[in-house]
Amino acid sequence: MRAAQWIAPRGAVLTLMMVAAAVCVAEAQDAEPRTVFQVRYVAEGAVYIDGGREAGLAEGFHLTIKRKNPGQAEMEARALGEVTVISTATASAVCEIKAKKADFEVGDLAYLSPEDAEIVRMLAASKDSHKYAQVVSFSEGDPLDEEARKYVPRPPLPEVNWLRGMFAVEFTVTDSHTVPAASSTQEGVVLRADMTRIAGTYWNFTGFYRGRLTTFGSGPYIPTITDLINRTYTIGLYYNNPESDYVLGVGRLYIPWATSLDTIDGAYGARKLSPHMLAGIFAGTTPDPTAWNYDPNRQMAGAFVNWDYGSYDSLKYSVTTGAAISRIHWRPDRQFVFLETSISFKRAFSLYYNLEADKFNRDPMTSQAGGIGLSRSFLTLRYQPKSWIALEASDNYFQFLPTFDTQLIATGLLQKYLFQGLSGGLTLNLPGRVSLYTDLGRSKNASDARASLNAMYGVSWANILGTGFRADARYTRFDSSFGKGDYQMIALSRDVSDRLRLEAQVGQQNFVSPFTTATRSRFGSLNLDWFFHSHYWLGAGWTLYRGGPQDYDQIFLNLGYRF
Repeated sequence: MRAAQWIAPRGAVLTLMMVAAAVCVAEAQDAEPRTVFQVRYVAEGAVYIDGGREAGLAEGFHLTIKRKNPGQAEMEARALGEVTVISTATASAVCEIKAKKADFEVGDLAYLSPEDAEIVRMLAASKDSHKYAQVVSFSEGDPLDEEARKYVPRPPLPEVNWLRGMFAVEFTVTDSHTVPAASSTQEGVVLRADMTRIAGTYWNFTGFYRGRLTTFGSGPYIPTITDLINRTYTIGLYYNNPESDYVLGVGRLYIPWATSLDTIDGAYGARKLSPHMLAGIFAGTTPDPTAWNYDPNRQMAGAFVNWDYGSYDSLKYSVTTGAAISRIHWRPDRQFVFLETSISFKRAFSLYYNLEADKFNRDPMTSQAGGIGLSRSFLTLRYQPKSWIALEASDNYFQFLPTFDTQLIATGLLQKYLFQGLSGGLTLNLPGRVSLYTDLGRSKNASDARASLNAMYGVSWANILGTGFRADARYTRFDSSFGKGDYQMIALSRDVSDRLRLEAQVGQQNFVSPFTTATRSRFGSLNLDWFFHSHYWLGAGWTLYRGGPQDYDQIFLNLGYRF
């Protein structure tokens, strides 16, 4: 009887020990940090995922977006692209899209890179050690014990010395059909860089560059549509230290707080006056052919003040005001003030507004002495109540005729300038990964006898019938103060594999304007990228352009290295 009484408690103890062990194992399993997150929202150039600071994520972490069909194994998930965390909240994070092979969708999975996942695990494992105060000092004791107390794992931040990018040499042959002597061969370079916290500092070098270094051939050089598109790149060296009151940037870049000024070849500097306010200056030239007041010989300088409040998880707004002067070949051009405002509420509503007001020496309409008048304004509202529908409204006004390069109309880069006056748009994301979008507007300039209807219709279809092809077709009809016309464009692309990508595009535009002799033009292009090695790739392309003074064939070949 006593033996039985002894065995029973002992069995209970063993049972309790087993339960405790199981609980410990379960807790250990629960403590394993997350490395896979879900895409909750997709925006222009960014995605939102369902993990934040509580999951160990930090700015600079890198993730791969994959799509896994129901019942599919993890190893079979298809890689869609790469993103980088740029902002974190308690349970969510905003990620900038760095590379994309296909459109992301809500429900796609974001896999943390192995390097960053290891950092998260190390931080999680060292949580207990961080609970001990490291400021305690002992005047006596074993030196080895003292050294052990000081040791706390401190893995380097992921953005420190993050060096990613690619470099390629490129050879281009342009064969002109209108001016045979203008046929030429160019040598150039292609550079894409994503380098943060270089050598442990707070300097970063990011962006994309593609340009010509040398040109061989005789006759006049005629810029091609490829050359014009290449001028829209941004690349620069930036300094941003959270412990410093100063922010700097130099290169071909946007002023971060005044993007309506378009890109400049120059520099900016700003000083934080408070947690929500900064003031800065900028200076440079204006090289972007998609700018509404494009002139490659313009020099511009100015100053600004920015106020920034709120969070992207709730209400967020930013206001920038400033003044600038510009010169063309160092001769007086403009003196103007500018205002730029952006407001967003969670992920459903956003507003963007900018205006520029010039000091007129003489009123251009009445030829009488004038003062300050509105020269340009742009307002756009976007509301997305559900993931499958988005509504937009915009209003565009120009006092002066835009001077962007009209060759780029059919590329879609000038879409927001083709609609003057009030316009509205609708985007529908349908089943089968089909998207329909449209824009309708009423244009009426002060010199127009009557208003005109502007329209844009488009459709995109990803993974057409399971073939992997993606198509995007668009038709636009416009009638503005600078000219009227229409254009049609269709683009087709496919990732044959993770190593091979094909892109094709054809377009046509009819354009009537007193500022150009090119009334009708057609173009087509075909590009191929072959990543035949983990660090090397081969690119090739062909462009055909027929229209007025632009009548040429162009072929390029590049060989590059990824790091």
